[in-house]
Order: sequence, then C-alpha cells, then structure tokens
Amino acid sequence: MAKFIFFTGGVVSSLGKGITAASLGRLLKSRGVAVSVQKLDPYINVDAGTMNPYQHGEVFVTEDGAETDLDLGHYERFIDESLTCDNNVTTGQVYKSVIEKERRGDYLGATVQVIPHITNEIKAHITRVAESSGAEVCIVEVGGTVGDIESLPFLEAIRQVRHLVGDENVMFVHLTLLPHLGAADELKTKPTQHSVRELRAIGITPDAIVLRTDASRPIPVELKEKIALFCDVPVENVVQNGDASTIYKVPLNLEAEGLADIAVRKLRLVTSKPQLEDWSAIVDRVQHPHGRIKVALVGKYVELKDAYISISEAIAHAGIYHDVAVDVVRIDSEKIETEGLGALDDVDGVLVAPGFGARGVKGKLIAMQRVREGKIPFLGICYGMQMACIEFARNVCGLPEAMTTEVDETTPDPVIDFIPEQRNLDLKGGTMRLGAYACELEPESLAARAYGETSISERHRHRYEFNNRYKALFEEHGMTFSGHHPLGRTSLVELIELPEDVHPWFVGTQAHPEYKSRPNRPSPLYRDWIGAAIVHARERAGAGDGALLRR
Repeated sequence: MAKFIFFTGGVVSSLGKGITAASLGRLLKSRGVAVSVQKLDPYINVDAGTMNPYQHGEVFVTEDGAETDLDLGHYERFIDESLTCDNNVTTGQVYKSVIEKERRGDYLGATVQVIPHITNEIKAHITRVAESSGAEVCIVEVGGTVGDIESLPFLEAIRQVRHLVGDENVMFVHLTLLPHLGAADELKTKPTQHSVRELRAIGITPDAIVLRTDASRPIPVELKEKIALFCDVPVENVVQNGDASTIYKVPLNLEAEGLADIAVRKLRLVTSKPQLEDWSAIVDRVQHPHGRIKVALVGKYVELKDAYISISEAIAHAGIYHDVAVDVVRIDSEKIETEGLGALDDVDGVLVAPGFGARGVKGKLIAMQRVREGKIPFLGICYGMQMACIEFARNVCGLPEAMTTEVDETTPDPVIDFIPEQRNLDLKGGTMRLGAYACELEPESLAARAYGETSISERHRHRYEFNNRYKALFEEHGMTFSGHHPLGRTSLVELIELPEDVHPWFVGTQAHPEYKSRPNRPSPLYRDWIGAAIVHARERAGAGDGALLRR
C-alpha cells in the first residue's frame, strides 16, 4: 500500500509549498524511495490552459498532454520523474466528473452532495496516482491556504484518507509564515498558532510544521518549543525553511533540518543512506560559477517571473552544465516597438519566448532581424520559432506582408497557419496540440548534434504550424528544416536552422524542450545555445577558450 504525505499551507499564499513538497520528494528519492507528487488546485477551471499567465504563471505541459499548474514543473525537475494528467487535480475536474456520473445515473436515487460524492471523487484521484505511478510515497500538495472556502472539500478529503489507509500510512505537513516584526525585533508565532488551530478545527492535526522565515534569522529553540506546545507536535518536528539563494538549495536545507527523517519515522519507511552528492555539486556550481554571461529573453509576459519559469530554469540548467552564471535580461517585446533595441546591445544570446495573439509581435520581429543580421546565438521557442519564420519570409524571401493567420487572417502570405484539425473548433480548453510528439532530425544538423540522435520527442502546446507551401522558397533562400513530425503523407515542421556559415547558432523549435530540462540533465537545445553564447562572449571579449567570463 502506498503512503501519503499531505502538504497544507497557512497564513499567506506563495510561501513555497510546491518547492518544499518537491524538495521532500528529492530527499526521499535520494534514500531509495519511489516517489510521486500531486497538486490539488481549488480553482474551478478544469485545467490551467485557458488562464492568463499574469494571473497564474506559466502553463506546464505533461508528456500525456495535460495543461497543469506550474508546480508540476518543479516536481518533475526535483524528483526527475515525468508526471501525468493524474498528478494535477482541480475543483473543475472533480465537479465535472461528478456531474457526468450523475447524468449517467451512477448515483440513481441518491441526493448528490459535497460529502460524500465530491470528497469520494477527490480521494479517487489521490489513490489513482499511487496505483498508476507505483510510488511507495505520494506527496500531495493542497493549493491555497487553510481557511479558504474553496479548499474545504480537499481538506475534508485528505482528512478522510487517514481513515481509509491508516494513520501509519499518512503524514500531514503544514507550512506557515513566521513573520519578523521590525519594530519589536521579534519572530511572531501567533499566525502559525491560529493557522494550525484552523486546521485542527476541521479534523487535521499536523505531524510536522515547516516555518518559512528569513534565512538570516535562525529560529531559537525556545520559539520552536513554544510552537510545538501550542500546536501539539513534537519539538523535533518543527522545521525551519529559510529563504535560499537558489531553489535547488532548499532540499539540502531541509535535509539539515531533518524533514526527511521525520517522514521516514512517521511512515516507518525502510530506506538507504541519502545520496545527495550530485545534488550538492549542482548547488555548488550555482553558487560558485566560473564565469558569467548575459542573455536576453524577449517576450510579452516578462513582468511576471512565473510566466516563463520553465524557460528560466532550463537556462539555469544549461548554465550549471557549462559552469557559468547566466544573467537573463527580460525584454518586453512591446517596448521594443517604442524604445528600440538598445537592450540587446550587450547580450550574448537571445531567446524569443512563446506567446499567443498579436500584442508584441512587431517588437519580436524587430528583435529577430537584429539577432539574424547581428549573428547573435538564437533560440526560438514555439511562437518564437514562428516569428523567426515570419521575419525570414519578410526580409530574406521577399514576402513583406508575410504573417501568421493567428494575427492576420487576411495575410496574402500565411507562412504560419492553422493545423488542419484546429479549424472550426467550438472548445478552447484542452484542444491544442498538446503533449509529447515524435520528431525526426536531419543528420549533422545543429539539433541532431545537440541531442546526439536523430529520433527525439518533445512536448508541445500550440495551434499553428509552419505552412509547408513555403518550404521550397525558404530552402532556396538558405533556411534549413532540420526536424519533422511525420503526419500521414506529409509532415509538420518541428525545427528550423540557419547554416553555420551564415549564422553561428540559430535554431527555432515548435516544441517546448524546457519542460523536460533537469538541473542534472539540461535540455540539449538550451545547453548548446548557452554554449554558443559563451563562445560569442569570448569572441567579443577577445578572450581564449580557457578565459573566465566576468562582467
């Protein structure tokens, strides 16, 4: 039987439950425990696919095409496991399923209620992950904070899980804020006490309490004893989770605090000695890089860090591989339209980010022309690849009105157009080209060299594709189509490149390779793009291959 660790949060949101849950998963996996991580989201949307990034951050996509909360990206990166649609559960999914069952007559004769029907559905989702993943321990994060009305069914469901599988197979971890009041120069425990009291009022007593604090303020023993007394937990189960210089240090901090050992004792797990040497080496490289470069991320949601979180992490992973710190300058493509390209003057690589719609397109095209003509190492992701094709069509192929039909349905040269099956859809949610698709690479291409093979698979999230009617024209003017997805008698363009005698490193991909990037195994395209940026930086500095890149 699988065992369960439930993470709840209190006091305020955005305390880092997802990172903490993922970190505990990393620590247990380092002890030889098979782990899976699940997110329960209280919002009524069926999935995150139709949400604005400004409200929800990026949409993470799993191998099987689920559009999920961004925390699943953290889970995958920390535990190094590919998750599925079962690992993200929303209120919308739960109610949709229950209503469909009611309409079929599954509850014939019964009055359908939150308890037991909604809570039973939630429990079914929780146990399904354990069964499908084969995990020994399933870590389940409940979104929101204790006291939120929309979280109550989830909290009631996890309370019932303890009775379903037995107390020895369940652990509750509560994450709260331990604020510091400057005027009094004190860490205050009252918010934690009230949060735990709220949790206990609905029948859940935490087995461990994780306190988010400023790392520069160690929690005195007497304060931990006070929290333990008022919250009815052993003092050794009160754990500090201080701010870290990098999220990849959080597992090491929690290991030092003993959180994994608490879980091992509570769940009576049989484990081996933790193997964290590789993880420690990753953190050491992040904190003590041997060089530094600067790259630009051109997009339309740059104000919100979480909007491009997987891209940011994939860039960091590539930096870890090359032992350099990568400073990312976020450039709003709309501002390029009014303020020009000055922000690109001192960067060594440019990534044009994904997006939807017409806003900021002109700025992306202006940036693309500078990147191509200035021979700056370039990586285009999804919409970024499509922008590279449009710019090439306009300024190289002699098609000045080339555009994507997503922006202009009347363009005379739709070099980017609908995938045939995307036409005339009535539903927006869950209908894009989603999840992993196979791709065949051209031998000796930049992409094939990066991946070290010619048959690959990456995850997708888009509706539009390169229009194959323009392939011959593009090839005539020097564009290389280096990756294709077979589709019946034809194929879909997956990757584009410019030859190395024309541009040092220029690659666009219709996929989102950042979703599969790991701190110990970076995405091949991101890795080689950063490698090209390092070469560009050395050439600009007139330095040799062994020179440190300090700016």
